[in-house]
Amino acid sequence: MDKIRVVISNNQKAVKIPTGLRMLVRRCCNAVLRMEEFPGSAEISVTFVDNKQIHELNKLHRKIDAPTDVLSFPMGENGVYDIDPATNAKILGDIVISMEKAAEQAKRYGHSLQREVGYLTAHSMLHLLGYDHEKGGLEKVHMREKEEWIMSQLGLPSTASYVLDEDENNT
Repeated sequence: MDKIRVVISNNQKAVKIPTGLRMLVRRCCNAVLRMEEFPGSAEISVTFVDNKQIHELNKLHRKIDAPTDVLSFPMGENGVYDIDPATNAKILGDIVISMEKAAEQAKRYGHSLQREVGYLTAHSMLHLLGYDHEKGGLEKVHMREKEEWIMSQLGLPSTASYVLDEDENNT
């Protein structure tokens, strides 16, 4: 694995970004790429938004008229990615995280905002690399195992089980 560039933008004011959160997001992106033995350099964009912004994006891109916690916009397909001509890095795509939703979920699951944002980042990174839990079954279980392994590697293991309501729409 070569150089990893993670561009992070904060486009919301609803939740204060804790010190070290940007570094955690970068570490999380790196950990997923190491785990997956991703070849070469990579670029990822991560944007923090509020519930209103992610609601609009979810409605526009997924036709779901509700806010969600994270959205992934992969730039590659079947391991083929656009290349940034300036850096020769593979452009993996964009991650959009609702900081309001992350704060709500951290409280609901009884863990820190850092763990929730780390988890959402790992989850979204796996989507950028082609994983899809939406069909359920084994791929969903496999993806969850990878997410939890990453969280353990970052020192943020799960403190509670995740029980999702049927009406929750995770990306």
